[in-house]
Amino acid sequence: MANLDVFIVNVALPDVGRHFTGASLSSLSWILNAYAVVFAALLVPAGRFADRTGPKRAYLGGIAVFTVASAACAVAPGVWSLVGARAVQAAGAAFLTPSSLALLVAAAPPARRLAAVRAWTAMSGLAAALGPVAGGLLTQLDWRWVFLVNVPAGIAVLLAGPRVVRSPGRGAAPAGRTARPDLAGAGLLTAGIAALALALVKSNDWGWDSGGVIGTLVAAAVLLVLFVRRSARHPEPVLPLPLLRVPGFAPASVANLLFAVAFAAMLLSAVLWCRQVWHWSALRTGLAIAPGPLMVPGLAVGAGPLARRTGAAPIAIAGCAAFAAGIAWWTWMMSPDDGYAAGMLPGMLLTGVGVGLALPTLVGAAVSALPPRDFSTGSGMVTMARQIGTVLGVAMLIAALGPDAAPGGAGAFDDGWRLVLLATLATAAACLLIRRPRPTAAAPAAAPPGDSAGSV
Repeated sequence: MANLDVFIVNVALPDVGRHFTGASLSSLSWILNAYAVVFAALLVPAGRFADRTGPKRAYLGGIAVFTVASAACAVAPGVWSLVGARAVQAAGAAFLTPSSLALLVAAAPPARRLAAVRAWTAMSGLAAALGPVAGGLLTQLDWRWVFLVNVPAGIAVLLAGPRVVRSPGRGAAPAGRTARPDLAGAGLLTAGIAALALALVKSNDWGWDSGGVIGTLVAAAVLLVLFVRRSARHPEPVLPLPLLRVPGFAPASVANLLFAVAFAAMLLSAVLWCRQVWHWSALRTGLAIAPGPLMVPGLAVGAGPLARRTGAAPIAIAGCAAFAAGIAWWTWMMSPDDGYAAGMLPGMLLTGVGVGLALPTLVGAAVSALPPRDFSTGSGMVTMARQIGTVLGVAMLIAALGPDAAPGGAGAFDDGWRLVLLATLATAAACLLIRRPRPTAAAPAAAPPGDSAGSV
């Protein structure tokens, strides 16, 4: 549910804009960004909560919140009420995502944990593949169905979960971890990232040299500095700074953030190109995007053994190269008059190869270095970095496209794709800093080097 919802909503975004007359692209972008910002800020506190109270309780609670919020999204009377419901939906996703992986690792026998995590990752990749098509089908009926589809699924989980899901029980808090999770720190992170995204998406309306943009950027910087300082002092911080000193974890987390910037901007640009430049239907758009994500699950599973032999960095860099080649193809070859087969499809296939190689490898490189007691928290940190990257990628694309993305402004897409190329090159540079970890007893059995342990 949590993964599928992201890709369904991307495809439905233009229809939401037409329904709420007068809604600008910058306003609509908050339907995506509100979800990503709140998801990012709450992931680590949610992981701590799952560690303390038991992942089953966190998982079922997250499902309940997500389901109710999905219904609220479907009946939202306006753009900003929909944005608010999406923020609540993200809170539910933040609790169910890390706890779902913790439940899976606890339920699987030690010898089968690696296969279980790979299957979990492949299912997440399948959601990415099916999301555009499902979004297109549902949007053909009405955009509200992209949210209503979660309700019966959530109810089914809530009815079956208490009986079916095995709980590993409440974990004992490690020494020094007796304080409550830092919700004030989560608020600072939410406000800081939201302010940064606001400055980017409003840069065309306000002007880069305007007091509004400059003031908002200054506010974002202050809030984020306060957030880091609070994380350094709080006993249960949103950003556990000591984990960043684990060899390989910090550069892999940075690479995850940068690749998420590129991936989010790429996906939204493909949707907007199909819908607003080619004027395709939601269903046709979903089918056009699907070939790329369909390549991810198989590559996500197959990249693990290869990364164990060569290390994560070469595989991730190869993925960045394929992704960059796909974006370069769009920049040089795609125009409003080009057909799909010669214009979009080659780039979509190349970016799919890039995501399949780079994303699970980068996630695996980060979490494989963590000690078992920090598994939920560390995987939450990686996903938090990716969600922050998603916010920045969407905001940067909106800033590059300007007020609209009509055929007359198709050249603005080239500016957006150049930003995607820069983010991809920065990801490859960060990958060079990832060292191949030595096998240790502290490494989580579920995620050896190079294997994915995070949602695609």
